[in-house]
Amino acid sequence: MLANMRKYLALTRLGMMEKLHYRLGTFVTLFGNLIYLVLIYFLWKAIYASSGTDCVNGMTFYDTLIYLVLATALFNFLEMFIVWDMSREIQSGGIVLKLLKPVNFRRYSFWSYFGENVMSFILTFMPTFIIIDILTHGSIALGINLLFFVVSVAMALVINFSIDMLVATICLYTESTWGINMVKECVVLLLSGASIPLAFFPESLRTVVQYLPFRCIYDTPLNVLLQKDGYTFGTGLVVSLLLQFAWCITLTAAGNLFWGVSIKKITVNGG
Repeated sequence: MLANMRKYLALTRLGMMEKLHYRLGTFVTLFGNLIYLVLIYFLWKAIYASSGTDCVNGMTFYDTLIYLVLATALFNFLEMFIVWDMSREIQSGGIVLKLLKPVNFRRYSFWSYFGENVMSFILTFMPTFIIIDILTHGSIALGINLLFFVVSVAMALVINFSIDMLVATICLYTESTWGINMVKECVVLLLSGASIPLAFFPESLRTVVQYLPFRCIYDTPLNVLLQKDGYTFGTGLVVSLLLQFAWCITLTAAGNLFWGVSIKKITVNGG
């Protein structure tokens, strides 16, 4: 067990070093996000100005802005490029080298990307969180909710990885998943609350979406952090964390099963 953890920590360290190696790419991403956030600001400012009220669906303009800014930062932290990498490795044959390594491929992939996630958290989410908290004069409560937020984010990371791996495994059949991945990205960003807060969804759609795994990636951690909808110590917090945990187990099991069946059908360069 200890030997395995050492291997995984080594993979995490390599992922962190790789993220730091491509610093220009990180800064370009941050600059692009800054432009996106400016657009978000003026878009939602116009929406609230045309609504004729300061509160829409229980959220003020600044509530919505804080939510979306942190959602963008969380997206940059949780984003993985498993599908793109898998597709390229299958086409080039490089996946064979990873399959020959004395470590489970899924675990190898998770811990390799985990190192990049850690650096993204430090370089993108933490600065954004601190700036937002300062600009809003401490409107984000800093207490026990931070502990629950960390737990929720850890499960969100597992869920996001599992969904990506399920889509990436399809590469073993199609060898290219550009279209499928684009659909997946759109569905996740829409139904997770990363693009539009779920509070703005129609009641019937929101009732369905709240039980799907996508919500567990962004909306649940953000609600825990911002303590919305009774997420302090009430039933809402417990139910949401249990739902996240259930989806972690379900998606991980489904991913392992799908990978175990699909890996037998892998074809690389006609082999």
